[in-house]
Amino acid sequence: MGKLEGRKVLILVEDLYQDLELWYPKLRLTEEGAEVTIAGPRKGEYKGKNGYPVFAEISFDQVNPNHYDALVVPGGYAPDKLRRSKKVLDIVREMNSQHKPVAFICHAGWVLISADILRGKKATCFHAIKDDLINAGAEYIDAAVVVDGNLISSRMPEDLPEFCKAIIAKLK
Repeated sequence: MGKLEGRKVLILVEDLYQDLELWYPKLRLTEEGAEVTIAGPRKGEYKGKNGYPVFAEISFDQVNPNHYDALVVPGGYAPDKLRRSKKVLDIVREMNSQHKPVAFICHAGWVLISADILRGKKATCFHAIKDDLINAGAEYIDAAVVVDGNLISSRMPEDLPEFCKAIIAKLK
């Protein structure tokens, strides 16, 4: 029995997600016993930046934030598409309002910026969107992982071990 047995985690996907930033958390959380669900704009296959496929078992419209204990938003080019979805922003806001872990890495900060939940929070991101994070009212910290309340952020694939440790610690 894993440390996260009985925990349910939602991962958001869109085309051109950063392959490692989706698969590494998916596999680590599954290893720990969590039930991981992938959600996309529609049920079906999505390709990562490097071409690696993932299957979304459910669509955003089927997501009930009350059924999940945590949310993970991977980076890549996907966040630029994800942040345009009202349903995605509603999911992010609802999970945050319930103080559930909301973990985001690399460019995924864009999704939380569009959801307007970073004002007054400490966070990190890929350096290319640092100004966006600051302009959204967050305090940028250049670290492998930043935890502020229920928010967990990391900069890039190299930070994935620390990112996943922080998510697992929050879900225990």
